[in-house]
Amino acid sequence: MSRLAPQYLFRQPNLPIAEAWAPIEADDLVTIPLLGRVAAGVPIDACIDAGSVEVPSRMVRRNTYALRVCGDSMIDCNIFDGDVIIIERRESAENGETAVVMINDQEVTLKKLYIEKAGVRLQPANETMPPIFLKNSDIQVLGLVMGVVRQPDLAA
Repeated sequence: MSRLAPQYLFRQPNLPIAEAWAPIEADDLVTIPLLGRVAAGVPIDACIDAGSVEVPSRMVRRNTYALRVCGDSMIDCNIFDGDVIIIERRESAENGETAVVMINDQEVTLKKLYIEKAGVRLQPANETMPPIFLKNSDIQVLGLVMGVVRQPDLAA
């Protein structure tokens, strides 16, 4: 086999995200939109790219799309720079969920979201990076991470 296939990791429910990834077979592939990039680090301007990616159908829910990860802030959750994350579009997240968040209607980032008395904490899963503290009104949840597509040459 001259070309290595990507690895598909499905998020198992009710487990911490760092331990929740289970490899699944690349059968029954469906195409979902790849809408652009998301920062796993310093938030980046939101920009829409038109593309697509094939994923196993069991990774797809009702409003599913994909984003390419740029940065290392989520490495302790086994999400690495260059991975494609599978997102279920949601407008809210539970405390501690790994979410794609828009900040001030212009920048997007991938972080663990914590609701605190003073507002919201966006926590990286990388001990070398500081959290981001914001008011509730400054953020909008765009979706939750449901899976990862990792190219073999990008695997850590």
